[in-house]
Amino acid sequence: MDVQPSEDAIRAAYELANPCRLCPRLCRIDRRAGEVGYCGVGALPLVSSAGPHFGEEPPLVGRGGSGTVFLAGCNLLCVFCQNHDISHGLAGRPTEPEQIARIMLALERRGCENINFVTPTHVTPWLMDAVRRARLAGLAVPIVYNCGGYELVETLRLLEGTVDIYMPDAKFWDPEMAFRYTKARDYPDRMQAALREMHRQVGVLQVEDGIATRGLLVRHLVMPNGVANSKEILRFIAEEISPDTFVNVMEQYRPMHEAHRHPEIGRSITAEEYSEAYLYARSLGLNLL
Repeated sequence: MDVQPSEDAIRAAYELANPCRLCPRLCRIDRRAGEVGYCGVGALPLVSSAGPHFGEEPPLVGRGGSGTVFLAGCNLLCVFCQNHDISHGLAGRPTEPEQIARIMLALERRGCENINFVTPTHVTPWLMDAVRRARLAGLAVPIVYNCGGYELVETLRLLEGTVDIYMPDAKFWDPEMAFRYTKARDYPDRMQAALREMHRQVGVLQVEDGIATRGLLVRHLVMPNGVANSKEILRFIAEEISPDTFVNVMEQYRPMHEAHRHPEIGRSITAEEYSEAYLYARSLGLNLL
């Protein structure tokens, strides 16, 4: 990979952070002064951990694992989050872009197939800065943008040239469900616009010798009682993005964090619920992982 973010794009992204308009929350707080908005993160990204991850999708893992960089804070803060100590609890260390670049280069030296930024939306400018530094220092593996799907198209456009592989969640189709679990009633509209922009930038996932090199890979978590509106989301992906889209229909929902406060999602999914969603996705011709 020899594409890198331009200095102009990085500068424009930092400008969106002060006052902060990086995501649809539009908190408009001064990040440079250490003010925090919905995501809970101020002047610097909080890196929770970094290392090879072998539990991601096979095209990302390969032989060396996906070089994951877990970032604390989140612009969604789902009530059922399985990483709530990181997203809600802000378990991480403030880290300058130069340090993040060194982490990326170290992961590549360890044999990782890519650099996988987990929950990057709220710290986009700093990550773009880090990617440019790492690319100039010789980083060659793809960059993965592993997000919750609650994005601003304006910010995503600045990422063109930084991100090789987009891996968004497609969580909810119903605005009221989205509001109940994430306080983001506009999630469905934002997610749909984000998937369109991501696909415009990188296209369908390209896999060479079993390793993803570029493209879009969508995750959808099946939830109890159909609250995620799985069929509507899967139909949208097949009809409005591409029937060749790679999709991971995930079955690992568990009632974590504060899910017990919502009886309709206070249990694990059944085999029948997962099978119905999976078979429907297959009937649409989607590439399933």
